[in-house]
Amino acid sequence: MTPGSKRNHPYHGQKVALATKHEKEHVVGPPLQEIVGLEVCVPPHLDTDVLGTFSGEIPRNGTPAEVVIQKARMGMDALGLPLGLASEGSFGPHPQLLFVPGHHELLAFVDDRLGIEVTEQILSTETNYAHIEAHHVDDVTDFLQRAQFPSHGLIVRPNSGFSSGLLFKGIINLEDLKKAIEQCRSASEDGLAHVETDMRAFMNPSRQRVLHELAIKLAHRLASLCPHCRTPGWGKVDVVRGLPCAWCGEETLLVRGEIFGCALCDYRETHPRSDGLEVAPPDNCPWCNP
Repeated sequence: MTPGSKRNHPYHGQKVALATKHEKEHVVGPPLQEIVGLEVCVPPHLDTDVLGTFSGEIPRNGTPAEVVIQKARMGMDALGLPLGLASEGSFGPHPQLLFVPGHHELLAFVDDRLGIEVTEQILSTETNYAHIEAHHVDDVTDFLQRAQFPSHGLIVRPNSGFSSGLLFKGIINLEDLKKAIEQCRSASEDGLAHVETDMRAFMNPSRQRVLHELAIKLAHRLASLCPHCRTPGWGKVDVVRGLPCAWCGEETLLVRGEIFGCALCDYRETHPRSDGLEVAPPDNCPWCNP
C-alpha cells in the first residue's frame, strides 16, 4: 500500500482498542499505524488476566481463538470503540519438530461496524519457553543461559502445591531469583522450586519480536481490500491439498493451492502456492514412499 492509498483506506485515522496489560502496543501499534493508518489505543487498568494466565493461577476458559476475540471485545467495551485488537499466545512442544519448543500466537481484529473478525496467526520456533525444577540457584546455571536471563524474565513457584502468596513473576536479577527459589522450595512438598520462563510480552523480548512480525502480517491483511466488495481483510482463508508427486504424479497431502477470501462477503479466489512449488518431493508421496 502506497502512502497515498493508505490515506484513502477505510481505517486510516481510526482508533482501535488493543486489549493488553503487558505493553504489547509498543510492537503491535507501529505496523498498524504505518501500513493501515490505525491509531492503537490501550484501555487503562484493563485486567486481561481474568481470561487466563501463563503461570496457571487462572486457567484459560476456551480455545485460544475464542479467548482472543473475548479479549478484543473487552478492550472495545472499555473504550467504547467499534474496533478492537488482541493477541493470545500458546507455548509448548512444536507440533512438527521433535524436542523443539513452539510459540503459537494469534492476533485478532474486530470491526463491529462492518461485522467482521480477521485473525492472523504464526507458529514460531523463536522462543525461550522452558522450565526446570531446582533446589538451589546453582541448579539453574545452564537453564539461565537457555532462558536468556536476565533480558528475559522468570517465574518461580513451589514445585508441588500451589500458593498465591508464593508466586514470583517478572524476576530479572539473580538476587531476587535466589530468594524466590529458597522460599518456594522450602514451601514445596517435594523440596523443589519450579522455575519457568515468563512468557508475558513485556518480560519476553523473543515474544515481542514474534508479535511484531505477526502485527505486520495482520496489517497487510487489513490493507488488502476484497476485489468484489472492497471490505478490508482480504487474505488466505483455506488451502487445497493434493500437490502431485514429482515421480508418479499422484496426489499427496501437501498444499496445491491457496484460497483467498473476504471477511464479509462470500467471494473467493484460488491461487497457486505462494512459494511456486508445483510438485511434491517423492518422500511425501504415499505411493512412492509408503
